[in-house]
Amino acid sequence: MTVRSRGDLRELLDLGALAARVLGCLARAARPGVATAELDGIAARLLRRAGAESAPQRQYGFPGHVCLSRNDEIVHGVPGATRLRPGDVLKIDVTLERGGYVVDTACTVLLAGARSPASRLAACARRALAAALDALRPGAPLRVVGRAVEREAGASGFHVLRELQGHGLGPRIHEAPAVPNFDDPAATQRPGEGLVLAVEPILAEAPTHAVEAADGWTLRTSNSALAVHHEHTVVVRDGPPLVVTGAA
Repeated sequence: MTVRSRGDLRELLDLGALAARVLGCLARAARPGVATAELDGIAARLLRRAGAESAPQRQYGFPGHVCLSRNDEIVHGVPGATRLRPGDVLKIDVTLERGGYVVDTACTVLLAGARSPASRLAACARRALAAALDALRPGAPLRVVGRAVEREAGASGFHVLRELQGHGLGPRIHEAPAVPNFDDPAATQRPGEGLVLAVEPILAEAPTHAVEAADGWTLRTSNSALAVHHEHTVVVRDGPPLVVTGAA
């Protein structure tokens, strides 16, 4: 969607602030011994109080309120009885819908005892997200966003999962345009001011690709490589984009 009024912007910012609060609460609650279903329950209560819904649950029938992916699970992890362990690398992905607006944000949480490559990989993804946002400008082709992510990943010896990418947001979670995480020559669209995008570097510690788990939802790396994910919803504008989920 494109923001066309102050009302649009206010609704997006309010929903983005809620997504950031949910993400923060789940990140603080993630500790060894906690089941991912318990984290999902926290999210469900927060959404209910705020009059918001899980967009993946509503639009796609996802069996949870948030996506919780551990270690070599990349994205779309299904909450359940699995309990977090020391050293786990947890990706928390919060996508909310309210009043016809959708926002999407994610972060990677390292539990105590996580090995050194995990912290370097997560830090690289945060830098890649910052670089991507720095490159995103009205009129610049979207390939520059992917180029910034790919350059940051490569400089640290890490790898982009090319089949997973950012996207436009609107009434639906996944709308045009695609926002690749590599320098894709096909990403020629030049976003105008007001366009709402999810920018989300998804990186792995080694070359790999995504495979679907038996649950039909979770995507994991083909070779058990560790993966991380950071994401913000932004509005394209003159100068740096407005980060709607910036409190996350």
